[in-house]
Amino acid sequence: MATSQAPTRQAITLKGSTNLVTEFFKYAANTILFQRGVYPSDDFHMVKKYGQTVLVTQDLALENYLDRILKQVNKWLLTGSVTQLVLAIISKDTRLPLERWVFDVNVVEQPADSTEPTPAKPESEIQTEIRNILKQIISTVTFLPIIDTPTVFNILAYTHDSADVPADEWVDTDPLAIEASKSQQVKLRSFSTDVHRIEAMVAYRYEG
Repeated sequence: MATSQAPTRQAITLKGSTNLVTEFFKYAANTILFQRGVYPSDDFHMVKKYGQTVLVTQDLALENYLDRILKQVNKWLLTGSVTQLVLAIISKDTRLPLERWVFDVNVVEQPADSTEPTPAKPESEIQTEIRNILKQIISTVTFLPIIDTPTVFNILAYTHDSADVPADEWVDTDPLAIEASKSQQVKLRSFSTDVHRIEAMVAYRYEG
């Protein structure tokens, strides 16, 4: 009886982790777009999440765009197909990439020699880690260069070759990389569930 229940428990764990990670991307993207002035501050409203106040867009077109992207990301997470998500901020006039917010997606491997199942990580601990990342994203305004030009953004997903990619919504594109000689990088905090580990960093254009 125990063996027949094991796959069900794993599926629930994977789905729960996937939903947590997808939700994190939603709030991280909103926080970045607000903090870096990609959209006017009036387009955002405050909601309570992770035990703190976060800002979420009220722009219907942006909300729908993010929802479409996150719906697909959710599917890729469930199948283990996505390895990295990037939110790139680009100059609207020159099309030069100014910042790349990179989120590496890793699958947590259970120890091969373990005879006991790893204790489940409390959701409160996961939420604390997520809260710390969002606070760190907010604090990056203290060292990131001021953006004084109109900007747009793009979201890139790096997937395995075997991933099911909807051709009508996702296309192969420029990685929007910043030249190495003009790029500075800052590693951000990470968070993990029983299934996924998300590691974050930001690369920004520095002309100094």
